Order: sequence, then structure tokens, then C-alpha cells
Amino acid sequence: MKKRNAFIAALAIGLTTLVSPAAVLAQPATTPEAPAPTAETVQLNSDTAVTHGLANKYVPNDFNVALGLCPAPGSEKAPTSTTFSSPVLSFTNYAFNPTMGVKANVTADAELKPGTGAGSYQITMNCNGKSFNATFTVPGSVEQQVRKVPEGAARAGDGSTAR
Repeated sequence: MKKRNAFIAALAIGLTTLVSPAAVLAQPATTPEAPAPTAETVQLNSDTAVTHGLANKYVPNDFNVALGLCPAPGSEKAPTSTTFSSPVLSFTNYAFNPTMGVKANVTADAELKPGTGAGSYQITMNCNGKSFNATFTVPGSVEQQVRKVPEGAARAGDGSTAR
């Protein structure tokens, strides 16, 4: 019985030490939170539900689009002064409305300038007086890829007569 009482007393002292006010108040040191990233973003192309690996990659012989998020104060739309620039891309057909599936509210068609070689290049979005940059890649041998179906090449049907 003495051993049991001694064990219970030791257990009570141990628990009191663990749950003492000093132990409760001792909190692990916290680090200050990192500042929230700005809302503005820019990129070339975007991944889709079907195709992955498109973001910030130029796709030869396909539709390419510059995407940006440039919020106008108090609006979901981008200011019409928002522009894209790049040393190797030209931009047309700007649209200044929110998009579905991608956090962007300004888009423009992007066309690779002739003679551009493979490599990494910069795309810049000028938004509300500030510049935001991203890097995209152009795959090798863009100029050497087939741009037109050769004459006499076999053509598949559209599947409309399949049963």
C-alpha cells in the first residue's frame, strides 16, 4: 500500500509540473508570417484539364495566349492600359475580362517572331504603372517543324460516318 501511495504522489507531482502555468504559457517561438504575394501575375499559356505542361511554354503550330491578373481598383476587370511585351513575341486581340479556369483578367494572342531560336525568354505585363515578369521556354527546332500538311498526305476522316 505504501508503494501505491508513493506512486500516486509521484504521478500527481509530475502532472502538476507538466501542467503548471509556466509550462502552459511557454509557447514555441513563432516566426513572423511571410508577406502575402501580390495579386498580379503573368504567364504564357495555361494548363488545361486535358493537357498539362503548357504553362510558360510556347507551343509551336498552336494557339498561344498571354495571361495576366491585373486588378483595377474596385473591379474584376483589368485596366485597358495593361499591356504585354516580350523580345520574341508579338501580341494582338487583347481582352480585359475575367477568365474561367485561370486566375487572369487580361489576355492576348501571342505569336512567336520569325527567326526566334530555342531557349528561355521573358514576358512582361505592365499593370497599373508596374511591371511583372515571367520566363517561358521555346522548344528546339521550332522553325524546322512541319507548318503545313504535305501535298498528297493521307487524311483521316472526321468520324461522322463511323458506326
